[in-house]
Amino acid sequence: MKVDQSSQPLRLVVATVAALNLGYFGIEFAVALAIGSVSLFADSIDFLEDASINLLILLALGLSLRMRARVGMGLAGIILVPGLATLWMAWEKFWAPVPPEPWTLSIAGAGALAVNLACALLLARFRHQGGSLTKAAFLSARNDAFANVAIIGAGLVTAATLSAWPDLIVGLGIAAINADAAWEVWEEAREEHKAA
Repeated sequence: MKVDQSSQPLRLVVATVAALNLGYFGIEFAVALAIGSVSLFADSIDFLEDASINLLILLALGLSLRMRARVGMGLAGIILVPGLATLWMAWEKFWAPVPPEPWTLSIAGAGALAVNLACALLLARFRHQGGSLTKAAFLSARNDAFANVAIIGAGLVTAATLSAWPDLIVGLGIAAINADAAWEVWEEAREEHKAA
């Protein structure tokens, strides 16, 4: 398959974003398991999902509009996966509400915020290029940055209250944000498919 030279800057950005997401997934997943955090667990799975999305985008950039739209519809389903994993962990945490270590929670959230802001800034100029695929990547990074601010806040509130609820609530909020992003991507991909 011949690579379109005009898409090279987008390809480089998408590959960089995929690498950043995959790298921080490993860090955040390990921290989430170590401190028993629902919100960090949800966010770490989200980093893995984002890495997968960006790798799929990289592969799909040379496809026809109809095929990119189909991949976009598939990505909408992938975006829901972290929410389902979060619901499972939240259910377990509900029955054993032990709070995570608050300062580690906030520090890991701050690291995630830095990574997601960098990814969102890299993707911002391309969010209207490549259709639903690049929009999915941009929305995911942007929404994740909001979620990371909430994780930092959950750590601070947990430090003050020694309650498991702030972490649990933020984890469930991340699941809701992902569901909304999935719907937006699905709608745009469906419109692209009709247009093709």
